[in-house]
Amino acid sequence: MAIFFNYRLSTVDNQLISFTEENYLKIIYLLTERYNGNEVSTNQLAEHTQTKAASVSDMLRKLAEKNYINYRKYQGVTLTEAGEQIALGVIRKHRLWEVFLVEKLGFGWDEIHDIAEQLEHIDSKELTKRLDDFLENPKFDPHGDPIPDAKGKMPSVSYLKLSEIPLNQSVVMMGVSVHSPAFLQHLDKQQITLGCDLKVLEISDFDKSYGLLLNNDIRLFVSNEVARNLLVQVQNS
Repeated sequence: MAIFFNYRLSTVDNQLISFTEENYLKIIYLLTERYNGNEVSTNQLAEHTQTKAASVSDMLRKLAEKNYINYRKYQGVTLTEAGEQIALGVIRKHRLWEVFLVEKLGFGWDEIHDIAEQLEHIDSKELTKRLDDFLENPKFDPHGDPIPDAKGKMPSVSYLKLSEIPLNQSVVMMGVSVHSPAFLQHLDKQQITLGCDLKVLEISDFDKSYGLLLNNDIRLFVSNEVARNLLVQVQNS
């Protein structure tokens, strides 16, 4: 199969599929999640992939011809069952590799996304199974994102944004909705990590920034943008 360069046979339906096509399916799945199951627009895909809308439309036509998406020009896009299976498989591999990179190779959570983007296209079910077993079947990646199981079932999670939390409420930091190195490095400087305890002490009337108590010890302020991208769970009283 090397003659096809970045193409390989899909394990779902034995059609040739490129890494770029896999990436589009993955992005459509993630954007559908972000927008609560709504259809994804061409403009949203163009913005997310930093690609011209015309190029996005060309790719969507190819994916529709392979029956990976439901697509009509000027209307939203949804994944077919086949397309969703491929997307979940790529997401599963990506998140397992992120766990491996952090837990076994000592990478920081801000360093792993681009590496996992390359590793997620390795097409070996046996490798993925052994990786999962070696990591003791993790349910979440280092950013707090759930990992689909071997059957493509995504664990259900229900988190709130820190920006939705009222005064004097204590929460546990469960994940982030932005994976950029700059954002994650900023959190590291603030000592905000997965599993840390946060209590909302103050919400500024001026800029909606948040005054927090971290781990019942450290007082700090975070911007409203940071608060909107921290995923938390209310502590049981």
